[in-house]
Amino acid sequence: MASSNGLPATGSGLIVSFGEMLIDFVPTVSGVSLAEAPGFLKAPGGAPANVAIAVARLGGKAAFVGKLGDDEFGHMLAGILKENGVVADGITFDQGARTALAFVTLRADGEREFMFYRNPSADMLLKPEELNLELIRSAKVFHYGSISLIVEPCRSAHLKAMEVAKDAGCLLSYDPNLRLPLWPSAEEARKQILSIWEKADLIKVSDVELEFLTGSDKIDDESAMSLWHPNLKLLLVTLGEHGSRYYTKNFHGSVDAFHVNTVDTTGAGDSFVGSLLAKIVDDQSILEDEARLRSVLTYSNACGAITTTKKGAIPALPKDEDVLALIRGA
Repeated sequence: MASSNGLPATGSGLIVSFGEMLIDFVPTVSGVSLAEAPGFLKAPGGAPANVAIAVARLGGKAAFVGKLGDDEFGHMLAGILKENGVVADGITFDQGARTALAFVTLRADGEREFMFYRNPSADMLLKPEELNLELIRSAKVFHYGSISLIVEPCRSAHLKAMEVAKDAGCLLSYDPNLRLPLWPSAEEARKQILSIWEKADLIKVSDVELEFLTGSDKIDDESAMSLWHPNLKLLLVTLGEHGSRYYTKNFHGSVDAFHVNTVDTTGAGDSFVGSLLAKIVDDQSILEDEARLRSVLTYSNACGAITTTKKGAIPALPKDEDVLALIRGA
């Protein structure tokens, strides 16, 4: 079903997002170090949760599977998911561990610096037997990152959830979302991120992640294609203000970015991937049709761009009318 502008409609199939949800504490002043910040605002985040809210805000159907602390912050986060129309049946609460926190400062150039409080945090303690398997099996798309691979028992829960989703015929969507400070070492991060690489049907990496995973400082087609695997349907590389590139078995190309006044890049990649999943969830043949895929990626680039125009990820995630207005005005 396409809308009048040739853009596929947002699907009604369920997209389940798996992983961490946390609170980012963002300095009240931009361009300072964490130590220099005079105060902090709390901004709910965590890439998989951002993706779920991005889908729901565009009119799609999303659920989140993960663990929060049985504390004020955990219940606040569950409330934010529900307020945004995300199905919360996959959330469990841990009595013994706190909800994860991250202190994030925006340097003067708009890039981010992180300091995490997870020792261990509730999301790391999700056990395989706590998974809502019925919810996962009812999904058409199962989306996840790599932070849930860092420690047990969450790693086993992640692998089990992926296996159940795959067996149920879900499209597996992977955004590694590299956060080096959380890993014991860069080598371990690379090894674990790649350990589930071959299972994904759709992978999205940023330019920085492409360099990290390939060990090459070239952001080109050859470098991107070195990450290709035979079961992959679509590989995406996001390039910030330079748009995005796409690779499939039969074609590849790039889609230009929209130029906006960037305030904070947090959540832009999640907005990009959530909007893409919302557009293909009911019609995966879009992945084999270059013209339709390009129109979806233009839409996703617009979503990513809008998300950079406000502070914090979730408050900045766009609605469909905002995206169409940006595309029409470009």
